[in-house]
Amino acid sequence: MTEPTATERIASEPADVDRITFPQNRSCPYHPPTPYAPLREARPLSRVSLYDGRSVWIVTGHAVARELLVDPRLSTNRENQAFPMPTERFARLSNRRTALLGVDDPEHNTQRRRLIPSFTVKRITALRPQIQQTVDRLLDAMTEQGSPAELVSAFALPVPSMVICALLGVPYADHDFFEEQSRRLLRGPGAADTGDARDQLNDYLGRLIDRKRKDPGDGLLDELIQQQLREGAVNRRELISLAAILLVAGHETTANMISLGTFTLLQHPEQLAELRAEDSLMPTAVEELLRFLSIADGMLRVATEDIEVAGTTIRADEGVVFSTSLINRDTAAYAEPDALDWHRSARHHVAFGFGIHQCLGQNLARAEMEIALRTLFGRLPGLRLAEPADSIPFKPGDTIQGMLELPVAW
Repeated sequence: MTEPTATERIASEPADVDRITFPQNRSCPYHPPTPYAPLREARPLSRVSLYDGRSVWIVTGHAVARELLVDPRLSTNRENQAFPMPTERFARLSNRRTALLGVDDPEHNTQRRRLIPSFTVKRITALRPQIQQTVDRLLDAMTEQGSPAELVSAFALPVPSMVICALLGVPYADHDFFEEQSRRLLRGPGAADTGDARDQLNDYLGRLIDRKRKDPGDGLLDELIQQQLREGAVNRRELISLAAILLVAGHETTANMISLGTFTLLQHPEQLAELRAEDSLMPTAVEELLRFLSIADGMLRVATEDIEVAGTTIRADEGVVFSTSLINRDTAAYAEPDALDWHRSARHHVAFGFGIHQCLGQNLARAEMEIALRTLFGRLPGLRLAEPADSIPFKPGDTIQGMLELPVAW
């Protein structure tokens, strides 16, 4: 008798099994969705259903998450037909290879090694004066225009967008175009928008790479063209894919952390006052905000072999979802995890992932957040929400979490 496939096993399970659907919308922008409460109680693993009814494992325990995220039997290969697709929009991206995020070792290691020198602590430290100048210039413009202001478009989004453009060598004059394609790629509104946005972004980057081959600049893309593309270490398609990941992830994630971090601090006046009184707390506050907010909720993997973990067997071809927001609120790892605490050690959070796929740009994101939040609250001591908190729109649960708008006054 042959072993049943993962799909056949799931289909044979009792029809009345009541499972939570993943992902869901947050009711508060800085807390996990309320319907996830039973998943917190069922740590470290349980089952959830995706949009198409497929049942997958969800990891919610901190220790088990860190154990599994370094297990080579869990794959990020989105070309694998068993790979879990959390939304119809995400499924539209499965027919093409995604650099870094969608490949396993040894190919992943090869790609990552090409980029590591540009994201070291030393390299990012050297960028700090440029980040500070960008932050100052944007706040100058915002304050000159006067109160009130919409902080996402005036500050939170352009800070990382300008910085990643300078780092990569992408013309910031094109930011309206690539920010719009990034928005469509990550938030739709429809599944068709995802594929079209990806194609438009790839076409743009392909043309940019072709121009740079003839007229080089001094950005990371130029270095990769000179050192990798010309020597045949990468081909044009691979370089486009790398550039797209760096450009989109390099501004979307940090923009959301700045906007949601600001909103969260304004909703926690005691913690904000403590931060203002003791500036040296800012680096640890950034780590705590990364843990607390967990904006990228739902790292995805597929098992390539059976895996025994926490008394459970994850079978080959079964999908695995890591709920970052719940892992980072595990009471076994953090005392009172639903509270903001600048004095806890939150550095072992998984907001940037863990293992070989841990976010390459985490040093840059930390620097941008620290400089942006310190300068914003330092220069505008009277900063406050310009509208009631419960009326300010934030993003749905099927994308990177953050504020759609953030009206502020001072």
